[in-house]
Amino acid sequence: MTTALIIGGGIAGTVTAMALRKAGIDAVVYEAYPTDATDAGAFLVVAANGLEALRTIDAHGPVLENSFPADRVDFISNTGKRLGDRPTSGSGDGGLGSVTLKRATLARVLREEALRRGVRIEHGKRLLAVHTSPDGRIVGSFADGGRAVGDVLIGADGIHSLIRRLIDAGAPRPRYTGQHTVCGYTRDADSPPAPDSYTMIFGKQAFFGCTTAPDGEVWWFCNAPAEEMSRAELAAVTAEQWRERLLTLFAEDNTPAADLVRATGDSIVATAAYDIVSTPTWSEEGMVIVGDAAHACAPNAAQGASMAIEDGVVLAKCLRDLRSPRPAFAAYEALRRERVEKVAAASAGMARRTAPGPVARALRDVTMPRKLDRAGGGAPDWLTGYRIDWDEPVAGTTAHRRR
Repeated sequence: MTTALIIGGGIAGTVTAMALRKAGIDAVVYEAYPTDATDAGAFLVVAANGLEALRTIDAHGPVLENSFPADRVDFISNTGKRLGDRPTSGSGDGGLGSVTLKRATLARVLREEALRRGVRIEHGKRLLAVHTSPDGRIVGSFADGGRAVGDVLIGADGIHSLIRRLIDAGAPRPRYTGQHTVCGYTRDADSPPAPDSYTMIFGKQAFFGCTTAPDGEVWWFCNAPAEEMSRAELAAVTAEQWRERLLTLFAEDNTPAADLVRATGDSIVATAAYDIVSTPTWSEEGMVIVGDAAHACAPNAAQGASMAIEDGVVLAKCLRDLRSPRPAFAAYEALRRERVEKVAAASAGMARRTAPGPVARALRDVTMPRKLDRAGGGAPDWLTGYRIDWDEPVAGTTAHRRR
């Protein structure tokens, strides 16, 4: 095992390339976009488990330097009732907690760190086809007429992955979750939320979250129920139209959400939320998928980036120790499938509960404070307490050893 071709230069692709390099395997990243295009306006959370996975390959520093922490989450009902709070991380998380940064910033700092380590990233390389050569190596053909040859090909090409379809033509397509995620930024808030924390609001018709950056700017998001729209339709909606739509959703609530939306100018961007809770086949011959290509989470659990980071590190370990694609891919899937499907299912459940009915709201407002008091220690340890031991050898799966 000497060379890996990585299709996709986003979070999953660059982390996988760095992890492979640490494992002694050369990796070249092929990105379809001619420039470093990404979701410029959206922001995200890298949870403690994602940061710890980055620390495993000594890549957490640039992310910490370009983000800000949020140690606690405060929960508020649509009536204005405070339901309680909890830490953003679990009791076993150690030194690193969750951090917030723009998606474009995360992609940029990871890309810069990968380049600093000698990873080659080629832009304008849209993959068209893949075949296996007579000597068993993987050959990728690109729209510009170029070709690339490697021992394995890793699909880090996102939720609309071509590699997923090449591996299995019957693979599930992304499922619309029934919501848009709208992000906004304002410096004109009369009562900004406390720094180093998130305020999460269970609105009557939509879910709202906000935090304050170190420079005083308020970052907010809304998971708003809506009919599915194409990218072109979404792009055609103006900031003023989004603002009016959200103000309508929060008009009956006694919370800060409407005031923050009202105080926001043109810094509003929206995306349609999709997920893939389970993909039956992750690999075939010398090809395998990671991140959103294999399992895409609805944004509600704020774990998409962290799951992609974990994938890249675990896959690199498997290729390091098992060397041959087939056993390495089998071990990678065995180590990752149960966890990522559990996270994706949990996030899908949260998406379905974005706007519960009156009975469910009343029950939530009564029971949630008790649950938060009992939990005490923060997010479930199975979620944010997950750790990867880089030095622990990976063993082949039982299924493979029986062949």
